[in-house]
Amino acid sequence: GFSSTFTGERRPKDDQVFEAVGTTDELSSAIGFALEFIAEKGHPFAEELRKIQCSLQDVGSALATPRSSAREAHLRHATFEAGPILELEQWIDKYSSQLPPLTAFILPSGGKSSSVLHFCRAVCRRAERRVVPLVQMGETDANVAKFLNRLSDYLFTLARYMAMKEGNQEKIYKKNDPS
Repeated sequence: GFSSTFTGERRPKDDQVFEAVGTTDELSSAIGFALEFIAEKGHPFAEELRKIQCSLQDVGSALATPRSSAREAHLRHATFEAGPILELEQWIDKYSSQLPPLTAFILPSGGKSSSVLHFCRAVCRRAERRVVPLVQMGETDANVAKFLNRLSDYLFTLARYMAMKEGNQEKIYKKNDPS
């Protein structure tokens, strides 16, 4: 089948644009799931995650407006600004400053809240992989890929912070000995 972009262009449902839009939607849903774990514990960064979900709606709009078929009026409504990227960087710095430095790889773990944030990070990395080709083809704003890149770092940092705040240990990766 086919679907329409914001510009009205019809493309196959498996088009790169819809892969990116769909994965971004999946990411927002995963963050919503994470919020259910986090909100019940009263953590103050729940509002940050809600704000991120709104930014992901803006990402979806930018992705659903391929530049090759967009008129100027479309682009004005679908530009993704750098503000959310800068905000993510501030939040990353805020939480990183409270965490012990990493000295080894960690496994996605650290309790339910932390683990679901690690899952969100993995979905975010997939969304970034879907977006990069669209940026390279000039179909979407480079800020979209930058936002997803910083978001995955934020989610990683927040997962570590959650584990610490909830008193859970991070699981350190240990190479399996093939003996």
